[in-house]
Amino acid sequence: MSGTADLDPPGTDVRMRATLPARYGEAIFWLARYMERIENLARMLDVTESFARDDRGVGNWRSVAQINGDDALFHEKYPQASGADALRFYMLDGDNPTSIRFAMRAAYQNARTLRPLISTEMWAQINVFNKEIEGLVPADIAPSRLSGLCSRIKDGCHTHAGLIEATFYRDQGWYFYQLGKYLERADQATRLLDVHHHLLTVARDDLGADRSEWQILLRASAGYHAFRRVSPRGISLDAVVGFMLFDEAFPRSIRLCVRTVGSLLERLRQTYPMLRSTKPLECYDELDASLTRAVAPLIAAGLHDYLDLLQQQLGGLSNEITRAYFEV
Repeated sequence: MSGTADLDPPGTDVRMRATLPARYGEAIFWLARYMERIENLARMLDVTESFARDDRGVGNWRSVAQINGDDALFHEKYPQASGADALRFYMLDGDNPTSIRFAMRAAYQNARTLRPLISTEMWAQINVFNKEIEGLVPADIAPSRLSGLCSRIKDGCHTHAGLIEATFYRDQGWYFYQLGKYLERADQATRLLDVHHHLLTVARDDLGADRSEWQILLRASAGYHAFRRVSPRGISLDAVVGFMLFDEAFPRSIRLCVRTVGSLLERLRQTYPMLRSTKPLECYDELDASLTRAVAPLIAAGLHDYLDLLQQQLGGLSNEITRAYFEV
């Protein structure tokens, strides 16, 4: 990936063909993923705490560990697996690779690598944001203070996103940032849906059942109000699953995220042609083909297996992007 443009005919915009050093490209890609991860986790913890005040709280907190794929590590460190334990694990534990503190440290280190490329405003904001997360103490995650803290964390991520939009130069790095953001967003959506879908099934089969799980799912994905616009008259498993998977107007649906990735990869290939750039597009085509099925047959056949396939394909696509653009 490292290098400069070849000599071009008069009038050619050489700037648009110059490539970034691989270490910058990878740092931009992972900065986006970590910042997206922080926002998603803050929203998930906020929503889960709100719904954990009833007698289903233990199950709700367990689902957070399942979504992040570290159920075993959580129970090893915190055998009681209480809500307070979950908050310490996901907010303050810098040794937990899926915690907000760990992700913030990683985002900050990537931003340091990118200091020659990012704006002064971007660097100042992420520097202050990192200091705030590093300064958190157990008292800050008390139930009475958690919602305010999660709101501040989400606001910090939104401010970062606004500064990226307003000040980040639209060269090759812009594509890598967007790729990281949308791949992370799609991966988080599959995990949320995978963990909650069996509880949504219960809600569908028993009309008197507590339907808090689908509210957790939709609110944790910032999709509750958007879903109510699409389905104002009621709720059903098919409608929720279809919305999360296939709605092309919802910015966190899996299909919208994946197709945005595909568009970015194609534009990246055209603007910055590289020998290895076709392999990520081949992986994208396979993933996009998996997102053309109907909702009802997917649920009948077993949604878990389908979502597991999507997660594997997303991971494979991320690996191919790394091999094509970041390995030299």
